[in-house]
Amino acid sequence: MLDAEYSRALAAFSDEVSLLRDWLYGNALPLWFEVGYDRQAGGFFERVGLDGTPCLEDNRRARVHPRQIYCFAAAGARNVLVDWRELIQHGFSWFERVYRRDDAFFGSVASPSGEMIDESFDLYNQAFALFAFSQLALSVPEQKDAMEQKARVLLATLKAEYAHPEAGFEEGRPVKLPLCSNPHMHLFEACLAWETMAADPIPWAALADEIANLAMTRFIDQETGALREFFNRDWTPFPGDKGRIVEPGHQFEWAWLLARWGIARNVPKAIAVAERLFEIGVEHGVCDERQVAFMGLYDDFSISDPVARLWPQTEWLKASALLAQISRGEQRTYYLRQAVKAGAALRKFLATDIPGLWYDKLPLSGQFVNEPAPASSFYHILCSIYEVDDTLKLLQ
Repeated sequence: MLDAEYSRALAAFSDEVSLLRDWLYGNALPLWFEVGYDRQAGGFFERVGLDGTPCLEDNRRARVHPRQIYCFAAAGARNVLVDWRELIQHGFSWFERVYRRDDAFFGSVASPSGEMIDESFDLYNQAFALFAFSQLALSVPEQKDAMEQKARVLLATLKAEYAHPEAGFEEGRPVKLPLCSNPHMHLFEACLAWETMAADPIPWAALADEIANLAMTRFIDQETGALREFFNRDWTPFPGDKGRIVEPGHQFEWAWLLARWGIARNVPKAIAVAERLFEIGVEHGVCDERQVAFMGLYDDFSISDPVARLWPQTEWLKASALLAQISRGEQRTYYLRQAVKAGAALRKFLATDIPGLWYDKLPLSGQFVNEPAPASSFYHILCSIYEVDDTLKLLQ
């Protein structure tokens, strides 16, 4: 017999998942499928205005394209979109043609017409290319071999050119500081995806292990359990306030990833680390008044940036859901309640006049900034909704 408190928490969680799922399938996917892709010049638009029209003049960051490819490929694999294959093939072709450099890496920014205007190397962009390759391999099985080959070439080149002498990767050549935990987080995500389906999972599993250990020994403060953003060349915290930055959204996101890795490797310590990251995010990174996760803390947990953005709400939601899956008793009830709070926080940002769009920033004033919806947020939103949807199916 189910405990009454757990039953109420599960029912509230189910209601929250239904609201989010209805918004995704009924509003967001149809809208972004219709207006989020440039059917004249090619490529995905950087932003869509709150009136539902794309921002035609925006330059286009490379990272937006693999994120949007992931969204439509993941949705297509769940049979919720018609003609998704054509869209992602057009989007992928544009991404490769416009951003791929001669050395196999991807540049950073292009014009709306598809001319590269910033070809600089960014580790973050390579991570998202690997992630898009993985979703295409999963969603379009006939392309799996080709995608795996592309991914392995990019990974090998990345290791050859940018491997850090201790662990992880450099930010640039010559050495560019600070080193950053964030691109490693997305490389970790790509590795966890590839290791489950690659014909040769060994390099992906090895890099996932390397990043997990780097996170647990260097990114995360051994005394407080908080994960920092910026580092010296030897992976010690970067000097000054920059080296003290702790982002609540990334506490949640790393919690989700390290819990996944800990489950896959049967490493209880990683799950304990994930639970502590989640605790920090909830206790120090959620505004009591606005009931949303905000952007920044320092390493003493004082606030560095009180503005709330959309994406940390999705990471709060994902981490809550996964930790609920692997918990029992009162702890599972707690994580389900956190998921409900995170879902409610996310839905504040989704309450636009035209359903299917979103606000990005909520300052201390409590009034959302009136600006176009960034396409880059869709990856966070869709991934979080699929995580809670899968969790609900498991728990029911």
